[in-house]
Amino acid sequence: MTDPLPRLRALCTALPEVQEKVSHGEPTWFVRKVFVMYADHHHDDRVAFWCAAPTGAQEALVGARPDQFFRPPYVGGRGWLGVWLDVPLDWAEIAELVADAYRAIAPRKLVAQLDI
Repeated sequence: MTDPLPRLRALCTALPEVQEKVSHGEPTWFVRKVFVMYADHHHDDRVAFWCAAPTGAQEALVGARPDQFFRPPYVGGRGWLGVWLDVPLDWAEIAELVADAYRAIAPRKLVAQLDI
């Protein structure tokens, strides 16, 4: 399997004013606050990322596709979504999830730049 980190990093850093920092030993992307966190065997033996998600998205996606999505520890109670990266991936869908996470966290003036 190809390392998914470079592709995830490219999706995150293509968004306005995003910074990558290491947080809890993992690459993490910020737009003032965290919107995506990489999880390389962080709490289990799998590779994933955790991201902010619109209200109801976590429940809907985990319920429909538990092989691809999960409720991550710590931030799952706030509606964040976990996405397994060690399964066949639809990168167009992942790009949408990253953009949704950005929209959920970024200031409105930055979100407006996505819609230009």
